[in-house]
Amino acid sequence: MNESDIAALTQRVLWASFGLALVFGVVAQRSRFCTMGAVADVMNMGDWSRARMWGLAIAVAILGFNGMVAAGWVEARNSIYAAPRLLWLSAAVGGLMFGFGMVLASGCGSRNLVRLGGGNLKAGVVLLVLGLSGFITMRGLTAVLRVNTLDTVFLELPRGQDLPTLLSVPLGLAPPVLAAILGGVLAVLLLVWVLWRAEGRTAEVWLGGVGIGAVVVAVWWVSGRLGYVAEDPSTLEPAFLATNSRRMESLSMVAPVAFALDWLMFFSDKAKVLTLGIVSMVGITLGALGASLAERSFRWEGFGKVEDLSNHLVGAVLMGVGGVTAMGCTVGQGLSGVATLSLGSFIALAAIVGGGVLGLRYQMWRLERMA
Repeated sequence: MNESDIAALTQRVLWASFGLALVFGVVAQRSRFCTMGAVADVMNMGDWSRARMWGLAIAVAILGFNGMVAAGWVEARNSIYAAPRLLWLSAAVGGLMFGFGMVLASGCGSRNLVRLGGGNLKAGVVLLVLGLSGFITMRGLTAVLRVNTLDTVFLELPRGQDLPTLLSVPLGLAPPVLAAILGGVLAVLLLVWVLWRAEGRTAEVWLGGVGIGAVVVAVWWVSGRLGYVAEDPSTLEPAFLATNSRRMESLSMVAPVAFALDWLMFFSDKAKVLTLGIVSMVGITLGALGASLAERSFRWEGFGKVEDLSNHLVGAVLMGVGGVTAMGCTVGQGLSGVATLSLGSFIALAAIVGGGVLGLRYQMWRLERMA
């Protein structure tokens, strides 16, 4: 494969990722898929519909990814989620920050991309601040603090932190076999929970759960299968095309927003190129825009008062810093990461939910105090 072939394949990866992101945006807009909204519905109204939608999306992502591992198409170790070094404290603290921040900012990164497509200018401000604070946490002031504090606390595992790899030697089974078993069992358990109540059997729940989960799996395939090159002619090493991490990737909503801002600000620098993450951010927003126009729900919305602005700014900073520290958001860790059965992803997901609960309780406390 020569350089022109690599360039052509890179374009295919980018267009495929963009198309899948469009689907994500349409489905998220039509189904009201939102992690923060799911937690809020449970706490405020006892409504588990969107929580079951989220559980269904996780089940589909786990089943699809581990099915590909069992088939030999992809390997979890080729992602950022399955390294032997388990940064458990970073995942926990970053997840708590992100979860609390998404409540203040009226939604996580994916929800704000969808809201932006629906005409919400507040979401645009949130995304700008999220991207800036995320980039600073990758390479700036808070990056130094992160690396010198939280990232110094870790567990060095004998193998990758994805469960099929970690348990392969003790159980005497190959990782692909364990991926099929563990992925299948977890997916079935989640599916049973989703179907247990009538609220989990509605068309909206299945549209959002199956649609979002399937898109996450499809992007894993695009990155890890379609975009994999056994020998890059430039480096003579294996490569995953059009990814910022140089590993296979699926959807995530914090670092890609930061990389999108970096690409826009330094566009004249030829070293700055489009990646799967960047085009996905655009695709999700445009997909949501198209869906909102089609259903005639598009409307401009801005900040009503200073307190509203301040809450969103603080929430955006917490999401940017927390999302990078935890190596992902509700989609990056909660769907893409959990699909790999990574221990760090499970820790981050639990912390994000915990942070969301704390954020909602904080808001309730403030409302009661004001009353």
